[in-house]
Amino acid sequence: MKKIFFKMMMILLISGLAIAGCSQSSSSQSGNESEKSDKNEVKLPDSGPLTINPEISSEQEILSKGPYGETAISAKDFQLTEEEIEKIKEGKYKAAIAMHYAGNDYSTAQINGLKAAFERMGIEVVAVTDGQFKSEKQVADIETIMAKSPDIIVSLPVDPVSTAPAFKKAADAGIKLVFMDSVPVGLEPGKDYVSVVASDNYGNGTAAGDILGEQLGGKGKVGIIYHDVDFFVNNQRREAVETTLKEKYPEIEIVTSSGITTPNDAEKVASAMLTRYNDLDGIFAIWDVPAEGVLAAARTAGKEDLTITTVDLGTNVALEIASGGNVKGLGSQLPFDQGVAEAILAGHSLLGKEVPPFVAVPGLAVTQENVLEAWKMAYRQEAPEVIQKAAKQ
Repeated sequence: MKKIFFKMMMILLISGLAIAGCSQSSSSQSGNESEKSDKNEVKLPDSGPLTINPEISSEQEILSKGPYGETAISAKDFQLTEEEIEKIKEGKYKAAIAMHYAGNDYSTAQINGLKAAFERMGIEVVAVTDGQFKSEKQVADIETIMAKSPDIIVSLPVDPVSTAPAFKKAADAGIKLVFMDSVPVGLEPGKDYVSVVASDNYGNGTAAGDILGEQLGGKGKVGIIYHDVDFFVNNQRREAVETTLKEKYPEIEIVTSSGITTPNDAEKVASAMLTRYNDLDGIFAIWDVPAEGVLAAARTAGKEDLTITTVDLGTNVALEIASGGNVKGLGSQLPFDQGVAEAILAGHSLLGKEVPPFVAVPGLAVTQENVLEAWKMAYRQEAPEVIQKAAKQ
């Protein structure tokens, strides 16, 4: 009865969030910038050096490479001293955040990390925008932001090609650009932008592949749902999952791979996979929101035994993991600390310090055994009560 209860709670939560997501999309179609509330705001210590979470291991190897094949430098290697923070405060700088999409836990945590770090640095955040996965919307957002004369823009480009001219215009205006995960085509590190900060996406893909292989006992047929847009970090996730399965689990066959351009495509794509391959044992989805679509397709098809893995620790997949559902585990980014790292590197640039072109935050493998600890590490706060209750059953 308890398992049924938590399954019902999960269905209701997912349905409620879907409705809320639709409402958010509808309300933001006006083109105005999306002002983020202070819900779940996390404060950083107001004294001592500014760093990412000290609990993140400095021993963990980072497997990802940068957009131009650069070796990753760990975000653990960077900080701002109190003296440097005071010097930055004297500049009375302004920053803006131009998200590709702001409707998930990952984006919310990034924004929270950036806001917390910029507040510590005395930098005013003058705009937070939501590109809604539309390049034309993000281009308009950049134009709106530039009218506010920020010194810094932190952004994840919706599309590395079509948004490039807008970001180049900002760079030419002297705005310091720090990118999340991806970089616009044609922009050069050290000249047009400060740095790219990402999670260890190859490492997270490896974790998701390992969990999938272990859950299937090293045998079976699986499908891959990848992002059919040229984001190098998502390309690395896919490559890592496929390489891990082929090299470590040779009796697992990847029988089908299909791409999506938006997370809304995932349920349809997964349904087609399950129709064509009714003996499919597992599916890897490129991030957590598409994984929710796979979960919906599995329920519609009656595939209660389908194993799903992904990357990114969102609320719905965390609840599914905690309650022992179809999502068995994932590779988690640490988005709050990624936001902190982006702000720190912006600060280094304001101080005229040399900044490497690619910086990575270590990732974290998440299963039912550590989902609560992983949530606290990723978001710097306790997991929602519904996830805590599910994990205790």
